[in-house]
Amino acid sequence: MPRFNFWTVVMILTWVLLFVLLFIPVGSVLISSVYDQEGNLTFANYLKFLGEPRFHQAFINTLVVGFGGLLGALLLGSIMAFCVSRFVIRGGRFVSLLAILALVSPPFIGAYSWIVLFGAGGVVRGFLRDIGINMPPIYGVGGILIVFSLKFYPYVYLMVSGALSNVNRSLEEAAEGLGLTPWQRTMKISFPMVFPALTAGGLLALIHAIADFGTPRLLGRGYNVLATEAFTLYSAEVGSNMSMATTISVILILVSMVFVMLQRYMSRRNVYHGNMINKPVRIQLKGWRNVLAHFAVYFIGLCGAMPVIISVIYSFRKTSGPVFQDGFALQSYERILFNLGDVVRNSLTFSVAAVVLIVMVGTVVGVLVARRTNLNTALLDGAFMVPYVMPGIVIGIAFIAAFNTGPIVLTGTALIIILSIFIRRLPYTVRTTASSLRQISPSMEEAAISLGYSPFQAFLRITVPLIVPGIIAGGMLSFVTAINELSSSLVLYVGSTMTMPVRIYLLILDGDFGTAAALSTLLLLLSGCAVYIAFRFMGRNEQALL
Repeated sequence: MPRFNFWTVVMILTWVLLFVLLFIPVGSVLISSVYDQEGNLTFANYLKFLGEPRFHQAFINTLVVGFGGLLGALLLGSIMAFCVSRFVIRGGRFVSLLAILALVSPPFIGAYSWIVLFGAGGVVRGFLRDIGINMPPIYGVGGILIVFSLKFYPYVYLMVSGALSNVNRSLEEAAEGLGLTPWQRTMKISFPMVFPALTAGGLLALIHAIADFGTPRLLGRGYNVLATEAFTLYSAEVGSNMSMATTISVILILVSMVFVMLQRYMSRRNVYHGNMINKPVRIQLKGWRNVLAHFAVYFIGLCGAMPVIISVIYSFRKTSGPVFQDGFALQSYERILFNLGDVVRNSLTFSVAAVVLIVMVGTVVGVLVARRTNLNTALLDGAFMVPYVMPGIVIGIAFIAAFNTGPIVLTGTALIIILSIFIRRLPYTVRTTASSLRQISPSMEEAAISLGYSPFQAFLRITVPLIVPGIIAGGMLSFVTAINELSSSLVLYVGSTMTMPVRIYLLILDGDFGTAAALSTLLLLLSGCAVYIAFRFMGRNEQALL
């Protein structure tokens, strides 16, 4: 008979938590997808999905933007990673900072920034038109792919640069001794050894591209993907079809799960045949090669960080209503101060509340997963991948389906937004805590126990101080993702629970780019502070951001 102790209680409570906040919502989505609007059991929704060209096209479009974003991220991330890890690049830390800025800024802010530059009335497009160069606006699949490539390339850059920096130098030296050119050494030696890192980073880009809602919604202009179709079906004032929206949500979950499992598999094979001693030596390029390497690195980094730059600049532009004027002023910030303070308050309150819950629960569950290795914890670890994989729009629809009627009614409350953020971002802290614990030998606790400490005292006094940096880092990263959450909040909010990302999204739709820029700048400032704190506690290990 198994012992009924503290960790058994934790295990039971964790499964109860997952049942209420994950299995019931997912189950509600599945049930809703097999019932028609009259409440009859049927698979007509799935047959409709398979039979209607509209949904076929949305599915194809989802794969196009997903794999297009993947290819763009692979190209940009690989170039940047190779240059930074193999050549002496001045300002290498600044380049990494640019990549991190691109990573933490929400994709929909990237979409907004490129609209400001290359939209129908974009500044750069207008300038080119004045000098006789007519270029099409950025809307459509091309614009989406540009945003995704520049937004998600850091996944590839951070993973591949770390892997390339740890490749055993002797292997490349041996290849050089056999007469291989630098290009041949790269293609035949270096990149094959870091292929798992390359694919794992690329798959992360693919997963996030498929899940993204804001960018296709703002830039698509009729180029619908599964996420936008689900939202349209759910939110339509006339002809709303909840059951069809949940059907598309199920399809999205299945598609995302396939790629997440593939990503986890590739991550487990992430062995680089390197060591910490015989690392590659970075080469000092000369002449045009040096110029080209620096240009490539800084061009990619600055383009990726463009949303931050544009948001800050345009937040200080004079405006007359939604129209920009010459000069600079604080009108947009005044509008936030006097009219949108509740939106800022909501975002901070909801995010902090969610993060407190995430840190408390995630730490305990992370300890459970790392220290109690058995079938139960393995299943638990796998279960936590489900909210990680679920697109935000699906989480929102699932919570509406689950908590719109009794016995638990949460729709229209702040609590439903907090809990949706909590369950979706909980895996971050679970993973960081478990990873920190796996680097600490249990023998340290065992030694303390042999000296007379109880198991709980040994854990509290020996292990906890060692994992506090990981806990804080996980909490800060959870805060970044929580405060930038758009898609689930867009489904769940009411007037009194509107958040900053939702308001930014609505302002962009209304054409009020000045106020949107000011709110975006404030959002990016809060995110940047959280990332800085996480960065400090992670020992400047950029890969831990993943």
